[in-house]
Amino acid sequence: MYDVITIGETMLRFTPIGGLRWEQAEQLQVHIGGSESNTAIGLARLGHRVAWLSRLNDNAWGRKIANTIAYHGVDTRQVVWTNQDRIGTYYYEEAGEPRGNQVLYDRAGSAFSNFSFEQLPVEMFEPGAAKWLHFTGISLGLGETCRGLIHRAVQLAKAAGWKISFDVNYRGKLWSAQEASQTCLPYLELADVVFLPIRDARLLWDIQYDNVELERDPRSESSRVASSMYDVMSGSLAKRSKESALVMTLGSQGACAMRGGSFWFAPTTAVPSVGRLGGGDSFTAGFLSGLLRSDDLESALHWGNAAARLKYSIPGDIPFFSLSEVEKLVHGVSGQQPFR
Repeated sequence: MYDVITIGETMLRFTPIGGLRWEQAEQLQVHIGGSESNTAIGLARLGHRVAWLSRLNDNAWGRKIANTIAYHGVDTRQVVWTNQDRIGTYYYEEAGEPRGNQVLYDRAGSAFSNFSFEQLPVEMFEPGAAKWLHFTGISLGLGETCRGLIHRAVQLAKAAGWKISFDVNYRGKLWSAQEASQTCLPYLELADVVFLPIRDARLLWDIQYDNVELERDPRSESSRVASSMYDVMSGSLAKRSKESALVMTLGSQGACAMRGGSFWFAPTTAVPSVGRLGGGDSFTAGFLSGLLRSDDLESALHWGNAAARLKYSIPGDIPFFSLSEVEKLVHGVSGQQPFR
């Protein structure tokens, strides 16, 4: 029995060495990166039983992706292998202000984008085989074939009595905000937990939120952020998500959740970013881990914050953290005290 099964595409990521620009680079570092596999790895490293579903090319690059994910304790035995299509890739140029980091996708016609629902290993979707199915809006943005795949997977999971976790995770390079809004909206109602970064709420559903200025007293700031976010989440978003637990991440200000009219907020502490990629996926992994442990949304928010903070200190896409490290942050050993 798995705690969580994730489904999604993982790509090869190429990054110039030494902070060079693409046109300067003569050498590239190779990483693997995928939102759903990042979350799966985070959950596995936090002690949970996890499987990752995807479709990969049966070649050296495909095996590198599967073997890297399996190294962290994630079950990859149900990956669908193919000799057609290709492995998706992306190029990441690291930069500070005023340029900012740059991403270039090269994923059209990838093995996962042609993963049809007929190829889904339906034998996995049995009652009691897993507790949760997790997916993201990235898969929905890859075209009609992937949308059919995700729709079928959600149908099978719900029929088997599993819970559904959906991370909106909007990518403007994949599709328009209007198309994403229309496509993601039904899943806000179908999912048991919906993860929604505040930036995605603004872009997709025109949710307005004014950042609260930092003050010397973090409790004063936290109270003002919590009050502001309660007003935001109890409005149109609550109507859209209905009985789902809606989890909204606010970057360095923390995260909040609402379900059935009840509201929780957990502040965090900003940290220097060594490895920004995968921070949101780590939050998702930490949150789901906390929820699996206690089914308490406030506790889960603190677990998500702790996992995200740790990932920001780790280069690459993969969350190379341990359960003990996350627990120390959750329980305040490192100096962060839970807000009450």
